[in-house]
Amino acid sequence: MNSYDAVLLSYDEPMATSLHSRLQRTLGGAVKRLHGVHGMRRAYRLCAEVVDHEQFFLADGDFAIDTGFDPASVEPLDEGASMRVWRAVNPVNGLTYGYGGLKLIRRSALREMGEAVDVLAALPGRIEFAQQTAGITRFNQSPFHAWKAGFRECAMLARGSEYGMADDDARRRVEAWTTSHSGEFAAYAATGARDGVAFAREAACAPQRFGHLNDPAWLRARFTTAHGDQAVAG
Repeated sequence: MNSYDAVLLSYDEPMATSLHSRLQRTLGGAVKRLHGVHGMRRAYRLCAEVVDHEQFFLADGDFAIDTGFDPASVEPLDEGASMRVWRAVNPVNGLTYGYGGLKLIRRSALREMGEAVDVLAALPGRIEFAQQTAGITRFNQSPFHAWKAGFRECAMLARGSEYGMADDDARRRVEAWTTSHSGEFAAYAATGARDGVAFAREAACAPQRFGHLNDPAWLRARFTTAHGDQAVAG
């Protein structure tokens, strides 16, 4: 039987506290929580400092773990692997892939993380993608959070996946995001996805602008400019 530390990394997700409790019940032990840290790269690096062991589970603040997930069956990362990502169900477009999924990650890899827009794509070593689905990514908790998810993911997919995803796969995922129609606030996710694709085209000649994708204040300002303050919380 293997046991791992676990961290839930949250920023402003409305359901983060209840999802943290769900994660603790399912993993069967205390799950540390890091909340409200500004700067995505800084937040991930700080995760490495709150755990006691080299390999640990890492979940986003909007990840709803499948209560049937069995942590005791999880094998440690192989030598040379920095992270394993389990799939998550997307509630607005039916996709199931690594976006928003549970991770098993090395503390040392986070400490040595390089530079990338999709922050964890800059880990040293190999990334494993598990075929098992570990839960649902509940990013659609408000109009703003649904829009932000679509915007960030499709901007990065349109720019070119930093995980080495094939172009055809990236295009299929963008199409699914831009036609999101199921679940709460799906229309905002679809709008965000289309806005993200447009942003990627705009920023192609000024790559430094992609850094905005990791700036919560910039994202919120862009959303409210288009949709107004009343749409932020639902």
